[in-house]
Amino acid sequence: DGTVPTPPAWSADANTLYFQVSKHGSGLLMSVDLRSGELRQVIGDKGVVGRFSFDRSTKKLAYFFGKMDDPGQIFMHQLDDNTSRQITNTNTWLDEVNLGLLEEVWFKGSDGNDLQGWILKPPNFDPSQSYPSVLEIHGGPLAMYAEFFMHEFYYLATQGYVVYFSNPRGGQGYGETHAKAIWRDWGSVDYADLMSWTDYMAVQPYIDTECMGVTGGSYGGYMSLWIIGHTNHFKAAVPQRVVSNFVSMWGSSDLNWIFQQVLDNKPPWEDLERYWKHSPMAYIGNVRTPTLLIHSEHDHRCPIEQGEQAFVALKSLGVDTEMVRYPEEPHGLSRTGRTDRRVSRLNHILRWMDKYLKEK
Repeated sequence: DGTVPTPPAWSADANTLYFQVSKHGSGLLMSVDLRSGELRQVIGDKGVVGRFSFDRSTKKLAYFFGKMDDPGQIFMHQLDDNTSRQITNTNTWLDEVNLGLLEEVWFKGSDGNDLQGWILKPPNFDPSQSYPSVLEIHGGPLAMYAEFFMHEFYYLATQGYVVYFSNPRGGQGYGETHAKAIWRDWGSVDYADLMSWTDYMAVQPYIDTECMGVTGGSYGGYMSLWIIGHTNHFKAAVPQRVVSNFVSMWGSSDLNWIFQQVLDNKPPWEDLERYWKHSPMAYIGNVRTPTLLIHSEHDHRCPIEQGEQAFVALKSLGVDTEMVRYPEEPHGLSRTGRTDRRVSRLNHILRWMDKYLKEK
């Protein structure tokens, strides 16, 4: 959701535990009374509570709070009267910037399940016009898009794109059943939910259905590559820090044990069929979508060989494809990378989308 969680904190009398919770696109600070079992929301609504810190008495706390239209401020909260006071006021210049129109929607997934999404429309949006669009897919998958400022989304919107994003099954914030829906089954109902979201957008009168793109990083890169191996609906794709081959990733990722658990907790030589079945490389021969792969050379989570495999395959298939490599950068380039490289990454995404969604 864009923040690093703070460990749970005890009250001074050790009767109350404070902790963070993800719910419906918001990051909340909750408390539980260990005597009564009462669960209470302390802070948070339509935004994300980040790091927090109590004073010695645990009657007052400082916390970070960010929203869709504000990268974040520091607040002070009094537990006695449940009031908050804003301490910082940074990025005030954003008040003068037209960031576009943001709309929250709920829609039905492939199985009639309720899903939450957001639509970011360009500044000076005209509903009578037709716009190119970009589907953004979050990482994880046990994560969620939240009511939090996303530079990439606003950048694309200010360049004339409708940017839409949602929380398909497999992520957090919507209950255990939602989160476990793709356990041992990546590329199933998550793919179906994302296509339901795309179908929802395709019938909006302001969407040019011939100019729809898709991008995402990590698990979002996996799903971007998975999608274009299963449909030609999108006219441009930018899979980033991609997972392409679970078999080889088992031997190269720093979290291979997690991916093994995801795939029924067996190593690849005991369940090769499952590893391959859920790998986008198994379907790479179906891809016709122009594809830009973006990867960091020091990514230990999704090693660069994952992107290289997809790039070589797409080149051999004659698909219009490029691969942009960032030296010295880790998995989190988009958030923690060197500033000029973060800017470069955004410009490459825009360049590819413009080439295939605008310059037709």
